[in-house]
Amino acid sequence: MTLTESLLGFAAIAALITVLPGTDTALVLRYTLSQGRRHAYTAALGMISGAFVWGAAAATGVSALLTVSTVAYDVLRLAGAAYMLWLAVGLWRASFARHDADLPPGALPQHSLEPLRRTWAKGFVSNILNPKYGMFCIAVIPQFLVPGVPAVWMGLLLSVVANIEAIVWFVAIVAAAQFFSRWLNGAQFRKWIDRVTGTALGAFGVVAILETRHA
Repeated sequence: MTLTESLLGFAAIAALITVLPGTDTALVLRYTLSQGRRHAYTAALGMISGAFVWGAAAATGVSALLTVSTVAYDVLRLAGAAYMLWLAVGLWRASFARHDADLPPGALPQHSLEPLRRTWAKGFVSNILNPKYGMFCIAVIPQFLVPGVPAVWMGLLLSVVANIEAIVWFVAIVAAAQFFSRWLNGAQFRKWIDRVTGTALGAFGVVAILETRHA
């Protein structure tokens, strides 16, 4: 397999994974509608940073531990589920708060902007604690390694391909969300966005827990 064939083949598979609904899409949508484009892109940057970590780990075989250790995989899955449930509870509590004093710890008033470093961290953690993305990297990236190219660099290069596709997807999501937000704006709409996003994240967390129990 040549380098070009590897990149094109991986790009086709990664594109399908990118557009599947998940926590990344839910968070970017929520940030776009409640905090603005800058925060949405910052969250996306955190997710992309996490994807680079997974790509390098898969190429070097470090993340192969997840395939041979059920305990390691379940610990990561449960940690990700707990994180998603924590975000979900915070969003729901914030949506029902009538005054700033009623907001849960870490939440912000309706018209306040979250610090960008916290937004980046949420995006990064959501990707790092996503074992399904990790398993995708473990299963797919080694299949596209090219002889003569160092595994780490090839893994990072494939991650660049996947992240470029993710950037295009996120830009499209942000643009569409901002377009429709012209008609869907105001405090009440932001509350419903928090509830919908919280429900989606909570559902992902519950599914992760149930899958662990049936593993």
